[in-house]
Amino acid sequence: MKEEQTVCYSCTNENCFIKKHLHLEQMAAYISKKQNLICKRSDRFITEGAPLNGLYFICKGKVKTVKTGINGREQIVRLTKNGDIIGFRGFGTSKRYLIGAYALEDTVLCNFSNETILDILKHVPEFTYALMLFYADELNKSENNIRKIAQMNVRERVVDLLLYIHRKFGQINGIIDIELSRKEIADFAGTTEEQAIRVISSLKKEALIKTEGKRIGILDVTQLKSEILEHKYF
Repeated sequence: MKEEQTVCYSCTNENCFIKKHLHLEQMAAYISKKQNLICKRSDRFITEGAPLNGLYFICKGKVKTVKTGINGREQIVRLTKNGDIIGFRGFGTSKRYLIGAYALEDTVLCNFSNETILDILKHVPEFTYALMLFYADELNKSENNIRKIAQMNVRERVVDLLLYIHRKFGQINGIIDIELSRKEIADFAGTTEEQAIRVISSLKKEALIKTEGKRIGILDVTQLKSEILEHKYF
């Protein structure tokens, strides 16, 4: 990892929390305090259990966040892209990160220290309100994910994951714009790598998806949606 300075005012990432609040005069003093990091694919920039070092905002790239489970196995709990926030779980209530985070491709991150973020929250109410709504939305997603694991079978969980990454990252030339290994798909879907491979092979034979190396493209979104329609999670 190395540092790089990016300028918020010329940033083209309109989804970023910071970018959305640059019209506020109070923000000028805070954005000058941020740090930037460039991570190569597979670089870990947050270690689970490490001392809290503020929040990360993805300027460019894709990231996975993980939690360590039984026997040290990492479970993917979130996939993120440009504009998303990393490290917010436990912020303000814990002194250590509750998750780990890895770059899924070359990624540029903006880091605001604990002190800077807390100062923003105390003095910029518009930002604080937006972050509160963000936390409420994330809580709702977490509750839905718990129910998915309990109520969906393996095939449904893999289908749900494919539809999720399809709508979050989109498709380019018929292929979803994110590269995940079969193990990463299994980790996020809450199953084993062998079961994930079998489901993907079955979906491919049924002409519902296609594959190009590790990458997957969805051929029939409507049919896949119908498989999990009764769960009302899409």
